[in-house]
Formats: sequence, C-alpha cells, structure tokens
Amino acid sequence: MNEDTKEYKGFDTSILYTYKDLPDIQSGRCDNCGNAQFKSSVKNFTFIRECRQCGMKKSI
Repeated sequence: MNEDTKEYKGFDTSILYTYKDLPDIQSGRCDNCGNAQFKSSVKNFTFIRECRQCGMKKSI
C-alpha cells in the first residue's frame, strides 16, 4: 500500500486530542491509521505525540 491508497478512519488531524477524552483503541498505535511510530514533543509542560504517517496529535 502506498500513501495514496492508505485508508484513514476520519479523525481530523488539525485538532489536538487529549488522551483522557480519547484513549487509544489499540495501545501504542494511532487511532487514525494504526501506525506505531510517533514524534514526541513537550509544549507548555504537556507531552504531545504526533503520528509520523498521518499527523494525528494526541496530548498524553
């Protein structure tokens, strides 16, 4: 599967979701595409992870 045919579940990738409101469906995987690789950052004492494939962000 290349990137053009990859199916996503319809989450808006421009929104920062919180883990408390939207926990992982599968532990350690992106809810939108199922990828297990993330970019991590800290902003204003908040840990944020971003999926490397689809860009979905979640505050942990």
